[in-house]
Amino acid sequence: MSVDSHETDWIVQVNESLKPLPSREQQLWEKRSIYRIPTHVANLNPKAYLPQVVSFGPYHHGDDHLLPMEEHKRRALSRFLERTGKPLEPFLKSLREVARDLEESYDALDPKWKVGGSQGSAGPFLDLMIIDGCFLLEILMFATGREKGYAHNDPIFSNYGMVYIMQHIRRDMLMLENQLPMLVLYRLYAVECDGKQGIEFINGLVFEFFLIFEFFGSYNFFVHGLDERLHVLEVYRKSLQLHEDRSKEPQLEEMWQWSSKVIIPSATELKYAGIRFETSYTNNLRDISFASGTLRLPMIVVDATSESVLLNLIAFERFHIGAGYEVTSYISLMAQIITDKRDVELLRTQGIIQHAIGSDEAVAELFHSLSKDVALDPGSSLKAVKGPLDEYCKKRWIMWKANIVRTYFSNPWSILSLIAAVFALALTIIQTVYSALSYNPNPHFASGK
Repeated sequence: MSVDSHETDWIVQVNESLKPLPSREQQLWEKRSIYRIPTHVANLNPKAYLPQVVSFGPYHHGDDHLLPMEEHKRRALSRFLERTGKPLEPFLKSLREVARDLEESYDALDPKWKVGGSQGSAGPFLDLMIIDGCFLLEILMFATGREKGYAHNDPIFSNYGMVYIMQHIRRDMLMLENQLPMLVLYRLYAVECDGKQGIEFINGLVFEFFLIFEFFGSYNFFVHGLDERLHVLEVYRKSLQLHEDRSKEPQLEEMWQWSSKVIIPSATELKYAGIRFETSYTNNLRDISFASGTLRLPMIVVDATSESVLLNLIAFERFHIGAGYEVTSYISLMAQIITDKRDVELLRTQGIIQHAIGSDEAVAELFHSLSKDVALDPGSSLKAVKGPLDEYCKKRWIMWKANIVRTYFSNPWSILSLIAAVFALALTIIQTVYSALSYNPNPHFASGK
């Protein structure tokens, strides 16, 4: 039986695919850190992944509703060059040296943005990196009080901008599809400072900016020794994992075996079972512990931007291999212990949740929406919490006590019914004893003879 040329070509292609993966292709995968959100994920909440006022990078550049900010970007570029006292050329030269690395940070980049090895001109991609990078640096400098050269009535860089615009820019800075490689900021600042790297300074600048709008509580950032990061979203995610300090908390030595199928009861049910809730010693997402009947959770402030920010953090963990699952695990745990507004009310009274979105019911709905289509890692750091919680709740006497509390002490009417029942039983016993003592069929005993 003869083999036609088409089939021969196909066999060759299959055999080629069986060869070891070229190191170049492996390196490309390692460099990717900025991703398009797949349709099946974005369709669950399309607005959560789209920038509202400003684009950073190529994915949303040119979107009609974002065009008004382009004028302010170019104005910020002029101000940046004026502030640094340097021409555009050295900044462009520095970025051209790493143009390929910047390009390869993006997954599924449109061919029109490809650098193509051009050395004679910047090209549209490097133009974009320069303009967006300088604008982002100016935003960070102004918001943290280091840049004061703008007019008092500037629509972006002013008190007006801080109140009405910066919160929207902050949200857009945390969109996974709307990222700039941190390498852009590192390079621009190094030229500004005559060759000094300033990686820690830029990381700290990003941390400080988000501290202004922080919704995981307030704490001090310590960025000494923090190395190069991928992009702003990853820097922010890193800030949620710093300052882990368990010195005041007993260590859970035993690592429990559990799967993602372990279901934790709601906060209200856990309270009925005798579990107490307290805020963690830090606001680190890893600082979640259960010991001696107390579950400690970091404090979170829920506001209008929380859903979008958390969904993009989850998306980054989902698509960037090796990123970890801290945010995803935290959301999974919270979605299990929050089933309705009663659970939110309980956590709010304990200082674990603060919110400004209208109602406890809205917060409960938020955590349920965040947990949709979430895949869990069986090796999550929370297994040391979920395992003991699961074992604690399986103890018969604890669940018996929980049922008693839920049935008879969950509301005032149940308590009153229980008191009435006990009172009625006591009266019945007294009446029975009195009747027994009053009745005596012996006449001699009755007459005293």
